[in-house]
Amino acid sequence: MSAPPDLPEIVSRAFEVSRKAGYVSFCRNETGRLLATLAATRAGTMAEFGTGCGVGTAWLRSGLRGDARILTAELDAKLADAAAEIFVDDPQVEVRSADWSTLLDQGPFSLLFLDSGEPTEVGVDRVADLVEEGGLVVLDDFTPCEIWPPVTYGRVDTLREQWLTDERFTAVEVMVAPDASVVLATRR
Repeated sequence: MSAPPDLPEIVSRAFEVSRKAGYVSFCRNETGRLLATLAATRAGTMAEFGTGCGVGTAWLRSGLRGDARILTAELDAKLADAAAEIFVDDPQVEVRSADWSTLLDQGPFSLLFLDSGEPTEVGVDRVADLVEEGGLVVLDDFTPCEIWPPVTYGRVDTLREQWLTDERFTAVEVMVAPDASVVLATRR
């Protein structure tokens, strides 16, 4: 994928914090560039469920404009503390050491970033009302699939199927790399 080799300073800082914390699972640069681009189109409040060490948050922050803000929650206190270190002097980013459910009353969000995971946790019914009309949901960490219904590990990928067919959203799967895709959904 074509992209400038240099990373935004805040993203480089997040990678450094992530390495020091010994955390190797983080937002890919391809997904990060998409997040920065989408964040640049948003106003209001954006959220991330599952901060890790803050790499995804840093990508969102690199695209932030105006007085938009980001709320992010991480259940693992060690990781949340590491991420908070990155944004300690940034009034537009709030990192919470808590379950993402603590952000439920902070919406609706103009953009919501989360990892694909258990359908019960990030399924469309659980998330739909957290996103404002015209708001975006970015679900990360899919393996591209060229068939329908989508299959992952020999089973129908019900999470992807839910998001791509729900009438409350207009959604598409976007390949960000040959081995990675995201589902991008806009609330109708």
